Amino acid sequence: MSRGKAASDLDLPRPDTLDAGKQQGAYEALREAILARQLPAGSRLPSTRSLAERWQVSRGTLEAAFDRLHSEGYVQRVAGSGTRVCAVIPEQFIAAPVARQNQRRPVEPDLPHAGVQSHVPFVARRPDASLFDLKTWARCLSRGLLAAGPGVLEAAHPGGLPALRELIADYLRRYRGMQCEADEVIVTTGIRHGLDLIARTLLQPGDTACVEDPGYTPARRLFGLAGARVQAIAVTTEGLDTDQLPEHARLAYVSPAHQAPLGVTLSVSRRLALLDWANRADAWVVEDDYDSEYNYNSAPLAALKSLDSNNRVLYCGSFNKNLFPGLRVGFMVVPKILRSPLLRTLQLTGHSVGATDQLGLVEFLGSGAFVRHLRASRQAYQARRDALLACLPEGVTVSGQQAGLHFVLWLPAGVQEADFCDRAANAGLSLQPLGKFCVDVTLPPAVIIGYTALTLAQIRFHGRALAQLL
Repeated sequence: MSRGKAASDLDLPRPDTLDAGKQQGAYEALREAILARQLPAGSRLPSTRSLAERWQVSRGTLEAAFDRLHSEGYVQRVAGSGTRVCAVIPEQFIAAPVARQNQRRPVEPDLPHAGVQSHVPFVARRPDASLFDLKTWARCLSRGLLAAGPGVLEAAHPGGLPALRELIADYLRRYRGMQCEADEVIVTTGIRHGLDLIARTLLQPGDTACVEDPGYTPARRLFGLAGARVQAIAVTTEGLDTDQLPEHARLAYVSPAHQAPLGVTLSVSRRLALLDWANRADAWVVEDDYDSEYNYNSAPLAALKSLDSNNRVLYCGSFNKNLFPGLRVGFMVVPKILRSPLLRTLQLTGHSVGATDQLGLVEFLGSGAFVRHLRASRQAYQARRDALLACLPEGVTVSGQQAGLHFVLWLPAGVQEADFCDRAANAGLSLQPLGKFCVDVTLPPAVIIGYTALTLAQIRFHGRALAQLL
């Protein structure tokens, strides 16, 4: 008998996989032999020297394959005893065919929701992102990051970067008539984020939360998710009917500058009545100021918060409606007594805004680019509004066209909203029926018309189609 290691009696023919890649091919061939129990548990593999001669590959290639099998737990290598199979393979795994190449399934495209796409006539409340100067924004992002350094990126500011909060407060003092400071500002991802924080923090199950009717549907749903009893308050030509507000409510939500969706402005008398009610009822008022920057006929009224001498108003604003929807940066101005509990909720939910976008906004606001963008977009939106109104036939009634990103088109007598929207869809138009936003009130048939995310050419083309439907 010859001295040394006994030769393995297992016949491992040269695999075809070696032609594609020797090291990977050797590994796959040995692994398949183990999984198929061609090399059963406890059996000894051929030596790398003998297998290298049989497969006509270098010994180093096989050493690398053996090492990989050892690291993955398929074999055990003991000096003086050779390499033995140590993996015990479950029956259900052995029964499954071993694929040489994993087949990847096709990825389903993740498309934006069809109801909120820009450049679809006439989807409402969408800004035109093409008006936004991306080169200026890129420079602001770069300057902001370079000026900040790693310290700002590492620091935790759940309420937002101090520099950004100071600039937001300065803008609101100058353009919305509010007397506020940076320590009253909380940076959010948008108005809905702010409403969610307010609902989670201020509302308890069974509390009454008042909303406008017709009104902003997400506000009603968010308050309901918090366990509140949501009470719809009718909106008239002067805005929210403050006479209907109950004395026991916890809060009231309003969009006073350009009511969503009717587009009316809350009158001064009703603003004062609303604040008086909040003070008497020890309630809070949530002001949604989503598109107040766009007033085409005159200077807009100052924010409701500017009249808030008793600190009952929580003001919600957003950069997503006047810069571009994908930015996801908004803000709240809150009474100081509520700042700490709101920040605790924000930290618990983990929805703080990323530092990069905040640093870019610091540069964008500080350089005056934000105000310049508002001025240019306001002129563009006014031109689009005028072009669309010119397309409509005489005698058609519209409202809310004096400001904002949409107006209401009241349908002729006898025309049903659902039927009109179906015929519009067949003509390539996406319209929202007014009834979709109503809870208890019943209003004449009307549809919401958004025009700001369309070019002038699109407005003229689709405006003629809308006029034909009318």
